[in-house]
Amino acid sequence: MIAIFYLVLQILKLYSYVVIVNVIVSWLIAFNILNTQNRFVYSILELTYRLTDPFLSRIRRFLPNLGALDISPIILLLLIWFIEMCMKLYIAPIIF
Repeated sequence: MIAIFYLVLQILKLYSYVVIVNVIVSWLIAFNILNTQNRFVYSILELTYRLTDPFLSRIRRFLPNLGALDISPIILLLLIWFIEMCMKLYIAPIIF
């Protein structure tokens, strides 16, 4: 049970890193620092997009239109942080 607890925490942490990489790569592409014609850049963008878009699209449905500003990754990171804290505060004492 302890191993599953730590595995879920590590998966949440890894997913938050994927969200951050997705944001950074999309900014670099938007400012023409990275070129999507490069296969490596395109594959990283495609991987992070496929991993994060299902959750980000659900969050975007509830957000008002802010123009070019997309705060859905921030909300997703806050939700991941909230889940991690709830696990550490409420599930960890039961396991340990």
